[in-house]
Amino acid sequence: MLEEKVLETINKYHLIEENDHIILGVSGGPDSTCLFHIFLKLQEKLNFTFVVCHINHGIRQEAILDEQYVEELCKKYHIPYYVKHEKVLQKAEQEKMSTEEMGRKIRYEFFHEILKKEEATKIATAHTKNDLAETVLMNLLRGTGVSGLKGIEAKRDNIIRPLIECERGEIENYCKQNNLDPKIDKTNFENIYTRNKIRNELIPYLQKEFNPNIINSIARMSSILTEEDKYLEKLTCKAYKQILIEEANEEIILDLKQFNQLDLVIKDRIVLYTITRLFGSSSGIEKKHIEDIIKLCSNNIGNKFLIPNKKIKILVKKQKIFFISNQ
Repeated sequence: MLEEKVLETINKYHLIEENDHIILGVSGGPDSTCLFHIFLKLQEKLNFTFVVCHINHGIRQEAILDEQYVEELCKKYHIPYYVKHEKVLQKAEQEKMSTEEMGRKIRYEFFHEILKKEEATKIATAHTKNDLAETVLMNLLRGTGVSGLKGIEAKRDNIIRPLIECERGEIENYCKQNNLDPKIDKTNFENIYTRNKIRNELIPYLQKEFNPNIINSIARMSSILTEEDKYLEKLTCKAYKQILIEEANEEIILDLKQFNQLDLVIKDRIVLYTITRLFGSSSGIEKKHIEDIIKLCSNNIGNKFLIPNKKIKILVKKQKIFFISNQ
């Protein structure tokens, strides 16, 4: 039973605790519809409550039908729900982002908005093992590091993914067996986006020509890399504390000599870790920026600085590294 498998995942990663109040993203597709029904069956056993969030991205004409489907689903089972309308294509063009990136940004902003409004504890998304494999392959093609090859984690901060160990075929069978009749997004079959090309062309090719169990193989690799990344993160935190001189809201100062003595992989991570502590994320910092910062530090020439983006300034002065907020 798929419900039992999901329950095992929830228990394995401690995704849901007693009295949790969860924001569940539901598009109306097979994955989120499946998770909605599994939540209905598990909420009494695990003693949690949930509300639904749905976003009409304004991309397809059928989107209004998806919205109606989710509304009817929630009304039928007396589950509170929130709906948001957005013009994703226009916003993506304005902010020079891909449609997928903008859609993701809008979704999570909405989820966190409702999380705060509902005083909820967690956000649940319906990502599957297939989504994980697609993300790993997409990041691999981009030339990512270990963090990208981890793919999608079962739990990150207050975001949980109870279907992450389930394959798409299992979910489609569950929907069929339970007569759920989810909505199908036809744009998923249009190979104009990188993810769709990976899903519809690359993975089937790999399954046919190399490994029929490629989804499970990628998921296994992702699990191994996740554990290794956690270990490296511990080393990074320890090193950061050792070389930290001062940490304030708008500035973090590190010891230059001790930083230069670290292994390159830890230097990379400390740069990202420091920027994340200063701004809450390392968004906008690319590999070339990190390399330039490390080179600046290794040259050890005083009063030299870099401005990787408009938010931050990196200054080397008096045997110290200054990470300064320009906001």
